Amino acid sequence: MTETTHATIARPYPFSDPHRLDVDPRLAELRRDEPLVRVQLPFGEPAWLATRHADVRTVLGDLRFSRAAAVGRDEPRSVPYQREAGILGMDPPEHSRLRRLAAKAFTARRVEELRPRTRELAEELVTGMLAAGSPADLVTHLATPLPIRVICDLLGVPVADQDRFHTWSEAIVSTTSLRPEVAQSYLDQLLSYMAGLIAQRRVTPTDDLIGAMVRARDENADRLTEEEMVRLAAGLLAAGHETTVTQIPNLVYVLLTEPDAWQRLCADPALVPSAVEELLRFVPLGATAAFARYALVDVELGGVLVRAGEPVLVSIPSANRDETVFPDADRLDLGRETNPHLAFGHGPHHCIGAQLARMELQVVLETLLDRTPGLRLAVPESALTWKTGLLVRGLTALPVGW
Repeated sequence: MTETTHATIARPYPFSDPHRLDVDPRLAELRRDEPLVRVQLPFGEPAWLATRHADVRTVLGDLRFSRAAAVGRDEPRSVPYQREAGILGMDPPEHSRLRRLAAKAFTARRVEELRPRTRELAEELVTGMLAAGSPADLVTHLATPLPIRVICDLLGVPVADQDRFHTWSEAIVSTTSLRPEVAQSYLDQLLSYMAGLIAQRRVTPTDDLIGAMVRARDENADRLTEEEMVRLAAGLLAAGHETTVTQIPNLVYVLLTEPDAWQRLCADPALVPSAVEELLRFVPLGATAAFARYALVDVELGGVLVRAGEPVLVSIPSANRDETVFPDADRLDLGRETNPHLAFGHGPHHCIGAQLARMELQVVLETLLDRTPGLRLAVPESALTWKTGLLVRGLTALPVGW
């Protein structure tokens, strides 16, 4: 174990600007030689960065590392202002109290009940894409509307408002894509919009998730404050579609550009569930690290003594390429049998919508394999454009032919 001090030099992080869906090769060097490294994000205090799978799991799952302890601290971040973290800034049992209110809507059973309707939506959207003719933008025709419509049905949000709340949701994932005052305005509008839907439920009760939260709040105010309810509902709406909107084109892009990947799935569609897990592992969705955990006591991690009060960040892309956990980790293996990836996180803050995202990704791939087995990029790979200034990586458009 190495005992270090705050004088340890912190390396600027990210180490380089994210390029497409490449994983920074320095992460492999760090996993081997310096698994816990001192880093400095653009804003906030220096932090430790965990790069190995085992250490990342420890930071995310061990209650000696706290999200709530970030309150009042100059938390490491990629934006100049401090965000209100809501449920993402809580520890159990407060975190558990809120999570339980939403968890019933995202159980495996409830998600499977949504699968037929999701398949209908995918068929409808792909039919529209085919009717529009080749080339067509997969982002516009399929990747954006499908997750939005699914989460709208689940929460009870009017799909007619999608253009507004999809725009406002960028405030949740923006680093530099929005000016601070614009990001705050978008967030305020999203919260105000959700407060309006909640007010409607008090006049006209419903059986959707927003209606259920309103009943929980009004029947027992100790379970949920009004502000908590508004922020939780807004967070579920934004997070419930934003990352899946980004991941659908990411996954299709990888399948169309990795040698023989699309052809293998076409030949064996039964591989789709394992392929989705492997793609989630393989694709580095995060453009940077966020949501530092603070050590509540001295903890040995990665051969280093992390002092109480020090923040630790994790690299999910690095953990998902850890050679000690994933043999031939830099190769896309659509039939990988053992795949304990951390794409949805781990521990108390494991993504509540993981099962929903899995189902949507499976349905999208199954529908495209069935309807467009000849799918291909309609432009040279070098002509594709990528989003910038966000916490996540993704394509602005994915022109495809078939």
